[in-house]
Amino acid sequence: MINRIYKAVLRPTDRRLWTLAWPLMLTNLTVPLLGLVDTAALGHLDSPEYLGAVAVGANLFTILYWTFGFMRMGTTGLAAQAWGQRDAFAQVALLLRSLLLAVGIGLLLILFHRPLIAVGLKLMNPSPDVAALAAEYAAIRIWSAPAVLCQYTLVGWLIGTQFPRGPMVMLIIANGINIVLDVFFVTVLGWNSRGVAMATVMAEYGATAIGVMIVLKRMPEGQQLTRELFGKVSDYLRILQVNRYIMVRTIALLLCLAFFTAQGARQGDIILAANAVLITFLLVISNALDGFANAAEALIGEAIGKGSKRQFRVVFNSALRWSFWGALLLTIGFVLGGRWLISLLTGIEDVQTTAWQYLPWLWMLPFAAVWSYLLDGVFIGATRTREMQDTMLFSALGVFLPVWWLTTGWGNHGLWLALISLMLARAGSMGWLCWRYTRQDVWFQPR
Repeated sequence: MINRIYKAVLRPTDRRLWTLAWPLMLTNLTVPLLGLVDTAALGHLDSPEYLGAVAVGANLFTILYWTFGFMRMGTTGLAAQAWGQRDAFAQVALLLRSLLLAVGIGLLLILFHRPLIAVGLKLMNPSPDVAALAAEYAAIRIWSAPAVLCQYTLVGWLIGTQFPRGPMVMLIIANGINIVLDVFFVTVLGWNSRGVAMATVMAEYGATAIGVMIVLKRMPEGQQLTRELFGKVSDYLRILQVNRYIMVRTIALLLCLAFFTAQGARQGDIILAANAVLITFLLVISNALDGFANAAEALIGEAIGKGSKRQFRVVFNSALRWSFWGALLLTIGFVLGGRWLISLLTGIEDVQTTAWQYLPWLWMLPFAAVWSYLLDGVFIGATRTREMQDTMLFSALGVFLPVWWLTTGWGNHGLWLALISLMLARAGSMGWLCWRYTRQDVWFQPR
């Protein structure tokens, strides 16, 4: 009965989009769910310093790891186009070479972690007590680097080859383990922020192991492991070259988020902790709405691989429509239940009261952010990564920083206005390029 209603209500493209999107949305939501558990476990301890330490440490690793987020995003676009061309060799070669790059980069991060962590903490400038706890957290988390980057590659490849249930199984099981260990280490053993870091590292390697098993079953039939698949040094340099724009774009975005955290820290531990609670909901928004963007990546990439302009147009319209409804639903949820959700995450009265004060900014986030998430998916699927870099640099340097500077007298309200402005600027600049490329028929032209 449900299946008949599903087919009757949704158009064929909508059904394809939802078939890809719902497992990815469920997968993505396990990430902020983990953040919610971290925040709740530490937010009910007797000091906001533990919550602030994990906020600073987690933000540091978001910057560090997502600097190499092209291992996920670039892999998705290239894999989707190889999938559209039905090129089995290209699919497997891309996966193998990307995994080897991920392991190599992860080991380099471990090797140089001391200066990286020291510089990151100095830039964020937390209080001495928070800084000491954040350094302890970071010294543990860094050991997950190879596993995290391998996960990016595995998830990107599975999305690009249109097997979204793979990442769903992979991350739900791993994050479930993480949550159980989180609660055990923090509330039972009393390891505080150190326990959160240890639980995360163990779960990251678990997720990677599960992902490898899923990918082995997903391999194209008849494709044997050959020397040619490993490629030459030039093949690896080409992967890095193609994705360098995503890397610059991601660094710029993450530096804006780090700047947001650092400016909150300068206003005191209570503001830092309150912003950490609210930013956790931003993770909910981004990961929920990214389901449609991830589905668009795969279907847009397939359309370009096949050379189908009609499929490109229909997929874009479908993803745009469902992104709107998703943003509306999240907005209603935060307006009606925002105060309750904040109380659920922290029992510290000062942090609760401060977070409630800035709650209206949270109401604006879904509709401010959804369009840039969707357009990221379109540009990734089309492997138009230079445009993502350029619009991000414009939004960060031309909008985010000037708005923050002009509203420094507004305190934390000015900081939130700058963050909202960043998202709107990204949406506006990418939207203009998308309209121009569609009008001039640029998407299918060779670069």
